[in-house]
Amino acid sequence: MNRTFNVAGIGELLWDVFPEHKRLGGAPANFSCHCGQLGANAKPVSCVGADPLGKELRESLKELGMSAEFIFESAEYPTGTVEVVLNEMGKPTYQIHEDVAWDHIPCPDALKDFAASLDAVCFGSLSQRAGESRGSIRSFIREVPDNALKIYDVNLRQAFFSKQIVSESLELANVLKLSDEELPVLAGYFDLTGDTEEQLTALRRMFSLKLIFFTRGKDGSLLLSAHETDDCPGCEGLAVDSVGAGDSATAALCMGVLQGWPLSKVNLYTNEVSTFVCMQKGATPVLPERLVNYEPVTESEERA
Repeated sequence: MNRTFNVAGIGELLWDVFPEHKRLGGAPANFSCHCGQLGANAKPVSCVGADPLGKELRESLKELGMSAEFIFESAEYPTGTVEVVLNEMGKPTYQIHEDVAWDHIPCPDALKDFAASLDAVCFGSLSQRAGESRGSIRSFIREVPDNALKIYDVNLRQAFFSKQIVSESLELANVLKLSDEELPVLAGYFDLTGDTEEQLTALRRMFSLKLIFFTRGKDGSLLLSAHETDDCPGCEGLAVDSVGAGDSATAALCMGVLQGWPLSKVNLYTNEVSTFVCMQKGATPVLPERLVNYEPVTESEERA
């Protein structure tokens, strides 16, 4: 990498509480952590409670080598928690508690100054469920330079989304990340018809998006820009825990695009990173050197 990119993930920071343990979680925090591992100057933006769980989250971020500079503290609201249950395939279901600290992210001038320095930001739907954080996130995104990547990860959870939130978020974004489970919801919202590629093309044009990243779990992903489409069938790997896999894929997408890679390389990279994460326990495992300093295997090397 020729330069260090400034990247942020803004939104929920919380504890994923499993039956036997808890782990640091929240899509924007996971995204920031993976971007940091991949060489960016990456910082999460969120809010935790002035309680033991909040203190422990800050300590966990530091252990991961992450900055807690823009992790604000609320004396009124508790640190967020989510109950997570994995099925036999490692796919999670969530019970997300409401009116917690990350529903009340502030947006002081120092945070706006940070936004103006960014090369990329990622935000989602869940963290906009409450008015205070929704307003702060949108103020933050408006301060991010126009030529930066503004990645909207739809990330639909429980009933914490609406057509209005999705539509207004798409208006702020220039890159969209969504899954095969989420596309039907957006198709209903925006009257999208035709096959998958036709629906994505219509969505890209409707909101003047630079790029759409469409994920299909183990079946790979589709990258679609105004001039090119790339379809990756996925990578082989035994899933242990898919929590955070999508966030790692978004981070790989972000770093590949910032470095100017062709879509085919970016798409393969997202699948290799997310497959590795699925094969580990936890949303933010340490990535191996081969993924940090990535060079894809060519067809001739595979045949050899």
